[in-house]
Amino acid sequence: MNGQTSCSGGTPLDSDYRIDVSEVNRNIDAAEVVALYFPLVRKTLLMDMRTNDVDGAMIRVVPMANTPDERFQSLLKMRPRFRKPDSITIIPWPKYVPSLVDLGIWDHIVRRFADTGSAEIVRECDRCYAELAKLEREEVRRAITGENYETMWGQPGVSEVEALVSDDDEDDFDEDDEDGDEDIFSDEDN
Repeated sequence: MNGQTSCSGGTPLDSDYRIDVSEVNRNIDAAEVVALYFPLVRKTLLMDMRTNDVDGAMIRVVPMANTPDERFQSLLKMRPRFRKPDSITIIPWPKYVPSLVDLGIWDHIVRRFADTGSAEIVRECDRCYAELAKLEREEVRRAITGENYETMWGQPGVSEVEALVSDDDEDDFDEDDEDGDEDIFSDEDN
């Protein structure tokens, strides 16, 4: 599906990245641990389907890791009763958060957690989605207002404008120069 450019419903002005929805869903179904990361907000939706007698499946919004090893280490700290997973499936999400719903991926995620039989984990899915959507709205607002952002093209300030209008430019036209007027309006034929 192509990105949308609608501002009235759907995902507003989403990027035109093509997503293979069936491949994303296949990875969500097959992997024990999935890290779906959102570069815009530097957050990751970390999903761990492993369970034991004490701990159920886990879904959390966590800071984006800088390296795969950092992600493994943070997961071991969050889930100390589990061994290090053999792998973590990492899925970058270059689109807006609501596109997960638009493309049916969010429903797929929730169903996978619902299959564990825990109503609490389904509520946690809803909380994670709400948190990601809120973080994204705040980041987009900051980008629009310039808060925590620097422009690549500076707005001309007073000193830059003054440099553009030098004293020499002001002398090119002198209203009191009567000789200049005579040269322009002289009647040489007379």
